[in-house]
Amino acid sequence: MIKKYKLTDETISIKGITLYRIEALYDFSNINKGGKGGFIEKERNLSHYGLAWVSGNAKVFGDAEVFGSAKAYGDAHVSGPAKGFGDAEVSGDAKATGQAHGAGDAQAYG
Repeated sequence: MIKKYKLTDETISIKGITLYRIEALYDFSNINKGGKGGFIEKERNLSHYGLAWVSGNAKVFGDAEVFGSAKAYGDAHVSGPAKGFGDAEVSGDAKATGQAHGAGDAQAYG
């Protein structure tokens, strides 16, 4: 597996959980190598496959997963066992938590 991002030393804490800002390791989609993304708790939260990305101040943690071509950005929170996949987008101040699933062209924002 070729990793598309790494966890940086920049961290924040949310609900007592440490989240790490991500950094792209190569160019893909509209992401440039070295570009900073949002925050994740662990690599399991964001797939290294596909075009999925977390950007801005978005936060993904717990058992949440973002994969496929899904995107979390702005001040979005994705947590718990929530999943974003396909072309799903979670943006703005939106929160996808618990058993939430965003798939296909689903969008949650505001």
